[in-house]
Amino acid sequence: MTELEEKLSRALSGAAHRAPQVPAGLTATVETRHRRRRARTAAVLAAAAVVVVAGGAGVAVNALRASALPNPAVSATDGAKPPTKPAAGTIPPPIEKVWPRAVHKIPARLPDGRAYYPQLLLDDHTLLVVTGALDGDRQFLWSYDLGTGKPSRIAEIPPTKGSAIYADGIAAGGGDIVWWASYKEPGGPRVARIWTVPVTGGKPRQVTDVPLGNVMKEGHINGLSVTGSDVVFAYEKGGVYRVPLSGGRPRPVKGAERHHILQWPWVGVHRGKAVFRELLNVETGERRDAVVKADEEVRCGLDRCAGMAVRYETVKVERPRDRSGKEIRCGTRRCPDTTRSQTVLRRFVRDRDGSRERELPADFRMGDDAGLERFFKVDVLRPGNLYVLTLYDADTGRSADLGIRPGNKGGMGIPDGGLDRLMTYQIDDEMYVLDLATIK
Repeated sequence: MTELEEKLSRALSGAAHRAPQVPAGLTATVETRHRRRRARTAAVLAAAAVVVVAGGAGVAVNALRASALPNPAVSATDGAKPPTKPAAGTIPPPIEKVWPRAVHKIPARLPDGRAYYPQLLLDDHTLLVVTGALDGDRQFLWSYDLGTGKPSRIAEIPPTKGSAIYADGIAAGGGDIVWWASYKEPGGPRVARIWTVPVTGGKPRQVTDVPLGNVMKEGHINGLSVTGSDVVFAYEKGGVYRVPLSGGRPRPVKGAERHHILQWPWVGVHRGKAVFRELLNVETGERRDAVVKADEEVRCGLDRCAGMAVRYETVKVERPRDRSGKEIRCGTRRCPDTTRSQTVLRRFVRDRDGSRERELPADFRMGDDAGLERFFKVDVLRPGNLYVLTLYDADTGRSADLGIRPGNKGGMGIPDGGLDRLMTYQIDDEMYVLDLATIK
């Protein structure tokens, strides 16, 4: 496999997976939830991080697509007034006005001029960032104080001969930072090499090499997390493993041979159009199955599921013809007589047990993770047939304009965020860092 194929494979493979997060001090109690930010994907797709708006349809390609873990979902108080959806086409107030405590605006470059890429929150005021990911330069890990704007270098990510891509799956827990990168030594198999370094700084140390098969077909690894004295991860094709942080050989987690990591120790499988419908706690053996009806397509978190009810119909269509009336062929064959039609009956979010279902706005992003299983990205159509990206709180019904607008070429950047508390995006020379956990 060539280096280009390797990068493209990793850029296009993988789904959203997550792991846990608990606020704490910077040195010993770095929150255990991590954000799975793919810096190497950014290196491949940075130029494609746009929404192409054509004919009123938005097609999103997210170069910094990441998955991460959820904090427990914030539930509305029993008996409280149910949330209301924003009116269709209404642009809500700016996010700085709606949730001012959640917004940190910081320079989009470090004081020395280097661009950086946010990874996770080490605590309530410290952001972990990486530099060099898109620049072809040496890569470094930094802690960034959101209050003072001061960056502190933690470590250089080791450049290793045979590396095809950049550090991936950066996670933290118990005072340690971990990541992995794909390597292939001459004459040897391709591996995902896991590294670690103390959050206080030092020289990175190799944990283990994880064997990889045909990554074009089987993918790499994801869901990297620190739990106690171990590192856990899953293969993108399924299968959860753990390895001592001190080093050793990965060993399979019993009962999770086909599973993916949602939020450690919760793992699950992807069954058709019901993602993480069934969950297993691999430490206690507890199981959680979500209520999902036959006509529903859902993506579930630890506490909630979001999705839509869909009706499919087979509709007869007229074969296309040219101006002379001659039938136009679809390649070497005749065009089909029928097509499959999809009608969305409703869009919703509800608890895993089927209770407290609420309607979601029509243009919420079905494929995206909702921050804290509560905050959904929603496209709002404005005059001129252009979309504005907003953030919708399913608990309160409030919405906020993220401030992102199409550029000169019609493209629009997409915020980097997963199921956890952190969402980031850049506007001009400013980086927006949103801490969703501050929103009550």
